[in-house]
Amino acid sequence: MATLFTRIIQGEIPCHKIAENDKFIAFLDITPVAKGHTLVVPKMEVDYFFDLNSELLAEINLFAKEVASKLQRTIPCRRIGVAIIGLEVPHAHVHLIPLNTMADINFSAARLQMSSDELAGLATEIRSA
Repeated sequence: MATLFTRIIQGEIPCHKIAENDKFIAFLDITPVAKGHTLVVPKMEVDYFFDLNSELLAEINLFAKEVASKLQRTIPCRRIGVAIIGLEVPHAHVHLIPLNTMADINFSAARLQMSSDELAGLATEIRSA
């Protein structure tokens, strides 16, 4: 059975896409821990991030770097935090989270509630950065 992320990649489930190439996609998290919280996902369905082959592991980081640059130009923040957890969806992915304090990357805190229109507008801003 395809993962939630595979279904997003295949277009079965809509997303607020930030960037995409032949190997990766980046889209806004619909329950963000901070405004601009973005997921970077390989199109190849691999459960555990460190099971990605070395080439893909290097390439996903370079792709994430480009996305982080767009986020930082769009969202006022001190840094873009990076988290790899891998327990929520059995498909390797990287969380990119705009940060001003350490508390901004707390996955146990209440998530932001953003409407689809707010997310769509934010995605447009980030893509054009």
